[in-house]
Amino acid sequence: MSLIRNHHLNWLEAESIYIIRETIAEARNPALLFSGGKDSVVLLALACKAFQIPGRPLQLPFSLLHVDTGHNYPEVIRFRDETVARTGANLVVAHVEDSIRKGSVVLRHATDSRNAAQAVTLLEAIEEHKFDALMGGARRDEEKARAKERIFSFRDEFGQWDPKNQRPELWSLYNTRLHANQNMRVFPISNWTELDIWQYIEREQLELPPIYFAHEREVVERNDLLVPITSLTPKKDGEHSEVRSVRFRTVGDISCTCPVASHASNPSEIILETAQSTLSERSATRMDDKVSESAMEERKRAGYF
Repeated sequence: MSLIRNHHLNWLEAESIYIIRETIAEARNPALLFSGGKDSVVLLALACKAFQIPGRPLQLPFSLLHVDTGHNYPEVIRFRDETVARTGANLVVAHVEDSIRKGSVVLRHATDSRNAAQAVTLLEAIEEHKFDALMGGARRDEEKARAKERIFSFRDEFGQWDPKNQRPELWSLYNTRLHANQNMRVFPISNWTELDIWQYIEREQLELPPIYFAHEREVVERNDLLVPITSLTPKKDGEHSEVRSVRFRTVGDISCTCPVASHASNPSEIILETAQSTLSERSATRMDDKVSESAMEERKRAGYF
């Protein structure tokens, strides 16, 4: 077990379960965004605790929604499907590839990152399935645009977020009233940090995709990142690649998600590594967030989660 104190996890867990139950009580057709990444794994574990009745089979009162870019790491998709089978949850998969075929998403090149394009596919899935509340695993410590957002985040009839027009959340009282065609995004683990997530994973012995732990992978150093060599992210002329021990701190589209150098092979070792890190996980791993300082906020305003 980790030597870092984690008594505060009980408080965080209780707050998150309260938010999840509040969402289910107020929403007509809620869903939980589940990609198989560590934050969505913790969020799903909290939701299972919220609705597990001792002695009865687990019945989750919401669907799982995954917006699939088609450029995911295969280990993560396998883990997603195994988790769905184990929990008996209803999984809805919205494919960016379908949006490309329809023409609602247009990319300059076939290998372009599809991460930002997820916003369009997400809004199409909300419209098709009539979801009125989506629970997501975003945390405020990830990025400054995330830090601006309320736990209950309202989107207008166009699916857009206005950071200057948010409802107050005093004393943990939430105004969940939706006007016509509005949608709620709910972030039950907003107040958690990356370190909290790993401490909870260790305490609850949660399973994760294997790429979160140290393994050998061919990479090339580019713009202070370790870019994995894949068919979507090949070496450029003159670049020299090498096989290094790495792990992923966050998981997303192959074309924009990078691993970090690491030998940490279990949650305890990752906790110690995370406690000593001076870079946020997105700063250390995401190529798309380096486009501009406001890249995340611009995507969120357009409908991104």
